[in-house]
Amino acid sequence: MLLDCVKRRDRLRIMTILPIENVQAYPRPPLLETVPHLVRVVFGGEELASTVAAWRVCETHHPPTYYIPIRDIRMDALQPGLRRSWCEWKGQARYFDLDWQGRKVRQAAWDYPVPSAAFAPLRDHIAFYASVVDEAWVGEERVLAQPGDFYGGWVTSNLTGHIKGAPGTEGW
Repeated sequence: MLLDCVKRRDRLRIMTILPIENVQAYPRPPLLETVPHLVRVVFGGEELASTVAAWRVCETHHPPTYYIPIRDIRMDALQPGLRRSWCEWKGQARYFDLDWQGRKVRQAAWDYPVPSAAFAPLRDHIAFYASVVDEAWVGEERVLAQPGDFYGGWVTSNLTGHIKGAPGTEGW
């Protein structure tokens, strides 16, 4: 009986291990895919987002960017910001400020309220910058922020290749 429990636990652990991926093998235009792992965001000691229904965008030389459905986010912690930007693939982004328990972070998250047809599943989903929250998780792994943070990707230990974003990498 105990051996069966250990085997089940190990099987579940294997299912949460992220496969090795080379960021240079990600396509351009980017790939949009569902995430088979729990994705979480923690800020101010509280879990502000948690979902098993996330999407991720994978683009050449970038770690994936994770988008969480608004139904799985504490939306009372986000306030609409003034910033807007344009992505040639996804369309116009709008940004949100994080305001939770007396802590405020400008431009902590963003979404595509009217995404392009190819990225329509991102409607009603929000991405967070890992650099401004206390913790961001994919499965059982705590992520690091993409260097330079411009693209908002989440770096996990399974990623290989040269990641764009740090100073001097903007041109490739």
